[in-house]
Amino acid sequence: MAPLSVFRVALLVSFSVLLTVVLGLGLPALLNAAMRMLGLPETSVTECIVVLYSLFVLYVATPRIPRGLVEVKGKAVLVTGCDCGFGHALAKHLHKLGFTVFAGCLLKDKGGEGAKELEEFHSDRMKVVQLDVCSDEQVNQAVEYIKDNLADSENGLWAVVNNAGVSTFGDVEFTSMDTYKQVSEVNLWGTIRVTKAVLPLIRRAKGRVVNLASMYGRMGNVMRSPYCVSKYGVEAFSDCLRYEMKTWGVKVSVVEPGNFIVATGILTRDIVASTANKLWAEAPAQVKEDYGKAHFEQHMALMRSYCNSGQKDVAPVLDDITDAITSKRPYTRIVWSWQSSTDGSCCSVVTAAGTNQGQLL
Repeated sequence: MAPLSVFRVALLVSFSVLLTVVLGLGLPALLNAAMRMLGLPETSVTECIVVLYSLFVLYVATPRIPRGLVEVKGKAVLVTGCDCGFGHALAKHLHKLGFTVFAGCLLKDKGGEGAKELEEFHSDRMKVVQLDVCSDEQVNQAVEYIKDNLADSENGLWAVVNNAGVSTFGDVEFTSMDTYKQVSEVNLWGTIRVTKAVLPLIRRAKGRVVNLASMYGRMGNVMRSPYCVSKYGVEAFSDCLRYEMKTWGVKVSVVEPGNFIVATGILTRDIVASTANKLWAEAPAQVKEDYGKAHFEQHMALMRSYCNSGQKDVAPVLDDITDAITSKRPYTRIVWSWQSSTDGSCCSVVTAAGTNQGQLL
């Protein structure tokens, strides 16, 4: 193995040297050729570097080119997972902007605090709906409610924001098949179920589908396989749907937040403790023996260290989701920088007590 490593190092060094030579000599030569064609004096290597750096700074500093905004008046949006987190904040934000908001809450019929707070708006434009995205019956009932309460059903529903989701953690061999199914049932199949149900209304409005995915929808990590699997699926579903909906004038966007653990409270020491107890208690005896308690506790300590990490303000994410809803030419993907190996997409996690639908990452 040693000769192979040496070969790789030599190859990397050689490539670096070649790249340096090309940039140091080839690029100035190309720029000087362009200057001669324009009838301008040739420049030095230093001047070339200064020009390129200036162009880079100008690119970074230049504000986004305006892409136009749609008129908000008379438009309605369905947001799932409004009991807490991103969904709860987004429902308030969109209502403030003038949208009619159908806020889907898992715990509305159980007197959930998030649903109660939204109902206290006492506004004709804030309509709280009982919605478990895992239930065909509740999804169909929600769609009928939306149809009955749209100001103009002929114009359809302007947007759906698939925000409801759950998360969990654990090594593959410590994670039960039931947990894999629970996470995907909400994050992936729930997103597909709700989208399919409202697509006729969205197509009628030539509106928007906004799916909250995650950076974990395009990268893997230890102890996050159930979540990653579900989010990879959301990314794939969104891309396929985008191709299909182009003919109908419907825009499909994916928002991939980074780490918002502190802002959303999705991961606490109590959650880590209860999940850890569940993982260890349900793991096969052979797995416990092979991995050992020390290895397991080391990973749990890593998860506890994430509890106070991440962004403290969800406002930037709300602005990005709003942009996907209101822009005439929305981005296909809005990606946040990664600040931790645990992200803050979900308002809740799968624990020993079961699942709660909050917000996705």
